[in-house]
Amino acid sequence: MSWTRKILRVNLSKGSCTSEPLNMEWANLYLGQRGLASKYLSEEVDPTCDPLGPDNKMIMATGPLTGTMASTAGRYSVITKGPLTGAIACSNSGGFFGAELKFAGWDMVIFEGKSDKPVYLLIQDDNAELKSAEHMWGKTAWETDDIIHATHQDPQMRVACIGRTAENGCLYAAVMNDKHRAAGRSGVGTVMASKNLKAVAVRGTQGIGNVDDAEAFMSATGDGKAVLAENAVTGQGLPAYGTQVLMNVINGIGGLPARNMRDVGFEGAENISAEAMAEPRKSDGKPNLTTNGACFGCTIACGRISTVDPTHFSVKDKPQYQGNSGGLEYEAAWALGADTGVDDLDALTYVNFLCNEDGMDPITYGATVAAAMEMFEDGVITTKETGGVELRFGDAKAFVAITEQFVNGGDFSADLGLGSKRLTEKYGKPDLSMTVKGQEFPAYDPRGIQGIGLNYATSNRGACHLRGYTIASEVLGIPVKTELNDTDGKPELVKAFQDATALVDSAGLCIFTTFAWGMDNIAPQIDAACEGDWSVENCLETGERIWNMERLFNEAAGFTADDDKLPKRLLEEAIKDGPTKGQVNRLGEMLPKYYEVRGWTADGKIPKETRQRLSL
Repeated sequence: MSWTRKILRVNLSKGSCTSEPLNMEWANLYLGQRGLASKYLSEEVDPTCDPLGPDNKMIMATGPLTGTMASTAGRYSVITKGPLTGAIACSNSGGFFGAELKFAGWDMVIFEGKSDKPVYLLIQDDNAELKSAEHMWGKTAWETDDIIHATHQDPQMRVACIGRTAENGCLYAAVMNDKHRAAGRSGVGTVMASKNLKAVAVRGTQGIGNVDDAEAFMSATGDGKAVLAENAVTGQGLPAYGTQVLMNVINGIGGLPARNMRDVGFEGAENISAEAMAEPRKSDGKPNLTTNGACFGCTIACGRISTVDPTHFSVKDKPQYQGNSGGLEYEAAWALGADTGVDDLDALTYVNFLCNEDGMDPITYGATVAAAMEMFEDGVITTKETGGVELRFGDAKAFVAITEQFVNGGDFSADLGLGSKRLTEKYGKPDLSMTVKGQEFPAYDPRGIQGIGLNYATSNRGACHLRGYTIASEVLGIPVKTELNDTDGKPELVKAFQDATALVDSAGLCIFTTFAWGMDNIAPQIDAACEGDWSVENCLETGERIWNMERLFNEAAGFTADDDKLPKRLLEEAIKDGPTKGQVNRLGEMLPKYYEVRGWTADGKIPKETRQRLSL
């Protein structure tokens, strides 16, 4: 069965922690993690509620494979109504926290209400209690992690917490675990702060002992690991270069946006690439990349551990940032680098450290600064607003200065904490926000790569590559190669990727496995672990059910087909030069067909027959 069959419900208003049985009827329809927790959220929360009000709930959820011997089975998610978008939010994280929560005997923790004073939740197997966090309020995520470990003297205790940006109301604050792993997008950390919940500390010793068919599970997971090891991406590319292997690849095909997506193609891409991270520095002969790292149970180990050059201007007087910490991933390197025009690898690594230390999404942060830079260069904002910083594209010192100001609550912090949609609206330039449903784009330009544009436009949590990574097909040829500029077949491709991703997220696995695994590799692992029929067909139907359920939540929250759109820049301003010169995104050609293959109406609504087919 693989589920623990237990939920911990924490009423922060009352200060109570109670155990209740998992709804197994829902588990058999929605599997776990993203799907099952979103079902609970949909049933218990009014979609029209204020995301930062006490009526919103926040759920930390594992999948049935979390904590097992399946490769990458260390994932957990934070599910809530997101303050950045007002849409359903599910932010996925790796590291070790998710597995520890499962080892303590819990499938998920549901937080409701709001505490009168700052608290943290301490979970030790079956025992759970709320403890004062007043001494930790105002501390960074790193400091909070250190304080909890010093208090409980257990090095195997895992901590998920928020930093100062969440407390200060930044709408895209993250929940940080293991110091540099993040449930990063949509502002889930901001919701946590709104409830006066500073941290969750968990220690579990119960392990996983309830796999449905242990022999079949060992066989299926062993086969899966062999496939990952033999694949060029998961067995070689990601361990050696991490996701940063994409920087030069995407730049080379004409798909890397730059300077608030005003341009496509970044002349400084090589300077901030995976290859650059591995090059020895002139100052001390050491590379930016110290080593790779793995989350719980992962055989891929794509994580980056890095150091900043100790002589670099950003850290030369700050020894606390001269050691090893979480290095740049591709999306962060793009948002903090190409999107701001900054190609100083050490400056970007330092800013990434600050994002991890104080818990904010580097994608939205970088893109918001990029929008501010464009407004600054256009004269819309001045040094009066930015606290004296000349906020121009490509200026590494200005970028470092504005980031230090931001995490310390300086002059421009409140504006930057709004995200680019609200920031540009405030200054009368809404077309300069590169967002869908209020969430900023990741590192692939929809003009150069058509399918990812359709995926962005229809994503339930706002612009997101991880909700349907068509880049695998359009760029890498996985599982089949489709052409970048073709729109034919892209609606079907997007739907297939979106449904599969929903299933993988809900199982407790990492989406990077799908560079090598198809559903015929994934379904046998779920089927052996869980009771019931988890055939390929049923797994794919579960993913489709989850996607449609999320859409229904958003409909009830007020979203319509009018929100399935891209910014004017990407539809009307053609790429100026490079391999994809002259292209715009042709969303209008793809969207009607997408609705059709989804079984929705022409105006993007889910009809009764589709809801019945999916048991919604």
